[in-house]
Amino acid sequence: MGHLVCAQEACWQLELVRVLLIPSGNPPHREIEDEPGPEHRYEMCRLVADGDDRLDTSRLELDRDGISYMYETLVELSSDSDVEPVLIVGGDQAATFPDWHRPAEILDIAELAVTEREGFGRQEILNGLESLQKGAGAKFFEMPRIEVSSTMVRDRVKKGRPIHYLVPNGVAEYIEDNNLYSD
Repeated sequence: MGHLVCAQEACWQLELVRVLLIPSGNPPHREIEDEPGPEHRYEMCRLVADGDDRLDTSRLELDRDGISYMYETLVELSSDSDVEPVLIVGGDQAATFPDWHRPAEILDIAELAVTEREGFGRQEILNGLESLQKGAGAKFFEMPRIEVSSTMVRDRVKKGRPIHYLVPNGVAEYIEDNNLYSD
């Protein structure tokens, strides 16, 4: 739900036409415990995007071999469109952005839009971005604090607890129908 609220607020505050949900293919930075697999992650994103004209889903990273770097994703997206992409990230990701693969080149392709998160306020984020010349131009937008995380949802499923109202109904049903995250 936090990702959906983030997408909504970015659309509204930054006057975006749509937000493209791109499930990560093979991210270089982390492994997810109880990872359901790329096809399940794609299908859950698709279920979320269906019925909302502001959202769309892409298989771009899932259909590409090798490690999924945001730089390569943005190069491919920008070559297929005349629209300048906006990369929406949380404060935790923005704070480590200079450590990403080719961060300066990412900022040449896309505008960076950031929402603060607990422990990652505007000044900490700007301090992290100061090594990148264009990092100071990051746009900030606000969103209400949502105390639901994907880790919490996976833990609740594993313990047999309900997740309705913590994720969209279609996603809750998909998780149940496909026996994801349970023992």
